[in-house]
Amino acid sequence: MPEATTPDAEREAALAELGGIRQSIDNIDAALVHLLAERFKFTQQVGRLKAAHELPAADPEREKRQITRLRALAVDANLDPAFAEKWFNFVVAEVIHHHERIASDAATTDAAGDAS
Repeated sequence: MPEATTPDAEREAALAELGGIRQSIDNIDAALVHLLAERFKFTQQVGRLKAAHELPAADPEREKRQITRLRALAVDANLDPAFAEKWFNFVVAEVIHHHERIASDAATTDAAGDAS
């Protein structure tokens, strides 16, 4: 005759499973942070290049293409495309802020160099 499980045993099993799932989530979060850091290294390069050639910080046409591409990727991945777009817009706003700061710093450095 099989042994009946108690509510306490079921709860403990559920908590153990929950711990394993949360560890997986934590691992994914860590990977996402590292990927975002890597992404921002490249966007910093873009910002320096734009500043050196006096290009605008924002590129609305590229952003539109990226949103279309990311929404399609989200659909393929069973992720809400609106969420993917919100995430992208949040990241792009930060990137543009960085690009503006890089351009401002470059202009200040150039002005200081001209004054000497």
